[in-house]
Amino acid sequence: MRIMFRKLSISTATLLATLGIVACGGDDTVGGASEEEIQVAEAGPVEGELTISNWPGYIDPGKDGSAAEFEERTGATVKYIEDINSNTQFFGKVQPLLDQGESGGRDIIVVTDWMAARMYDLGFLQELPQEDLKTVFDNLSPQFESEGAYDPEHKFSVPWQGGMTGVWVNTTEADDVTSVNDLLDPKYKGRVTVLDELRDTIPLVMRADGVDMENAGKEDWLAAIERVGEAIDSGQIRKVTGNEYTEDLTSGNVVASIGWSGDAYLIGRDDVEWRRPDEGCNLWFDTMAIPVGAPNTAAALEFMNFAYEPEVQADIAEFVQYVTPVDGVREILAERDPKLAEDPLIFPDEKFSADCVPFTEPPGDDADVQEVEEAWQDVISG
Repeated sequence: MRIMFRKLSISTATLLATLGIVACGGDDTVGGASEEEIQVAEAGPVEGELTISNWPGYIDPGKDGSAAEFEERTGATVKYIEDINSNTQFFGKVQPLLDQGESGGRDIIVVTDWMAARMYDLGFLQELPQEDLKTVFDNLSPQFESEGAYDPEHKFSVPWQGGMTGVWVNTTEADDVTSVNDLLDPKYKGRVTVLDELRDTIPLVMRADGVDMENAGKEDWLAAIERVGEAIDSGQIRKVTGNEYTEDLTSGNVVASIGWSGDAYLIGRDDVEWRRPDEGCNLWFDTMAIPVGAPNTAAALEFMNFAYEPEVQADIAEFVQYVTPVDGVREILAERDPKLAEDPLIFPDEKFSADCVPFTEPPGDDADVQEVEEAWQDVISG
């Protein structure tokens, strides 16, 4: 199931006011929860139903897939839901539940690292008992052991998969597209899309404009947002999307899209390829987290360990073809499919990603960040 683009289910002002509360409390608080109130996920016997919310095409499917293997091994039942289309859309849907300490039955959610950090700051995620995640930490790839400003100690999240944000291009119709600026070429009017994720789209637009991201100010972000808004209003940009951008590439409605590096399976066309823009790409990783109110934390923790077994992770990586966070997978894939073991979209080396940078946050204090986020939501909500 893929959710089509829609306006947020709660008001923009309400959502952004909520998202804007990041590390605002004193030393004794994490978002809206005191240290005494923070839930810690509990391990135990694995039984019952495990409900996982994830993005489309983000696990090997079917009766021989990893979810089915987990069921066979543990006796638990996996309810696997592909109901995450974008971070803010998903947050808008679950925030009213999480406010009440409920997860809507979800035991694991897979959101991007910056969103996981915000949800934790708001008291919406449980802490992970690392002593019960031995397989995870035994096999976590060295590059992920302390990487990332959002949760370097993996206190509340562990990586699911990583990737890069760049441009998907129909090489038959738009092979000259190599820059984000090319998306605004009049000859492609109405045949391009951009992501509704602020941290994906706007830094790429700014870098294409020659903005030095290390010194970018609020006005630079607002100017880039305005530029995208003008392109939407003129019809140059067909629409702003979540993960369903792949559908327009599949159907041929668009010839180029800002998109994520591992979505070849969802697009399903040999003549559509992912490219790093001339100006560089964004680096990110999505994480597994356990929300407050999760009814089956024991099964959730066991699934995290299961997914970090190299053989299991090799099955997942072979299908989804994103950057794997598990050490030892490359050696397994080298025996199965040497071409995959050398794929830079799964195992990018320093040279391949040299001009790519981790997610960039809007600059300034909470009020500045909220102003930027509100401006973006106004643009993409029409």
